[in-house]
Amino acid sequence: MSYYEIQVKHLTRHARLADAPIDAVTNEMISGFVAKQRTAEYQTSSINRALQVLRRMRRLAVEWGHAEKAVSPISLLPGERLRERVLSGTEEAAYLKASQTIGDNTLERYSLALEGIRATQRGKHPIKPEDPFLLRDVATVLLDCGLRPEECYRLRWDEVRDGAFHIPFGKTASARRSIPFPNRVAALLEMRKSVANSEWVFPASTKSGHIGQSSLRRRHAKACALAGLEHLPPYTFRHTCLTRWASHMDPYTLAYFAGHRDFGTTRRYVHPNLESGKAAMEKAHAAQSGYKNGHTADSNNLGEDRADSSNSLTAKGLNWYARVESNHRPFAPEANALSS
Repeated sequence: MSYYEIQVKHLTRHARLADAPIDAVTNEMISGFVAKQRTAEYQTSSINRALQVLRRMRRLAVEWGHAEKAVSPISLLPGERLRERVLSGTEEAAYLKASQTIGDNTLERYSLALEGIRATQRGKHPIKPEDPFLLRDVATVLLDCGLRPEECYRLRWDEVRDGAFHIPFGKTASARRSIPFPNRVAALLEMRKSVANSEWVFPASTKSGHIGQSSLRRRHAKACALAGLEHLPPYTFRHTCLTRWASHMDPYTLAYFAGHRDFGTTRRYVHPNLESGKAAMEKAHAAQSGYKNGHTADSNNLGEDRADSSNSLTAKGLNWYARVESNHRPFAPEANALSS
């Protein structure tokens, strides 16, 4: 709920929005809110997130019978910078190596502190690092499973079962989904589980009990610098994962694993490819007709075998077969019939 709470705080700081019934919000009020946020130097994307929450609040109020349907639509601002950066394999490896190095250096400093004068002679023992490889593990989950960062941060152990993450809730109903994880993620989860003493997969000393964006900010910035990468938002890891999946996954499965409600969002990751499209057509044709490349005794007898179990339409010396329940389309009339 933290996402919505933050956006509601932004909205209610604008007095006219805070005092207005949800179905009485006008374009003038929204324009005033936008102007105030721009004056405070908020990015377009941040303003749009608040407007999206306001739009959702009004829609739910109407659905639940608490408000009349409003006339004025709530439109998002143009010019938003989309999270379109995709890491290459080399960049991913560099970042994960950097995050591993940060964890190793943290443990090394702790070991040296244990042998130092303050610990051995003065009895002042250093504080043991809570989770030195937290950044590496979170980044791996985002890169391999495409979770939203906030979904990853609040994972519970009872949501990790049967080789998959079971996301129970999110910004929309589509966010509720199950996402299988690969061996790399399974291995790190097994290591974390062996030392876990919390209900959270990524626990922290916070009010919520789990990590948040601020828990990783410094380590993430340091990892980007060590890897030689321009600073990037953690959401880039999810975008990278979904973009890679799009080359090997049909759009509907991709939309499900991504938790997208609007298929238009999924289309950002799917790009038409003539070669893969042609290969898919050939594969579908082969599956439907039983056609095989090359001629064998089995393929030569294929027509006879199918004729026994299919309806046959004959025209111009060619046999066409269709299943009983399929939509048979008649052949076009002879060309010379057009001139008569």
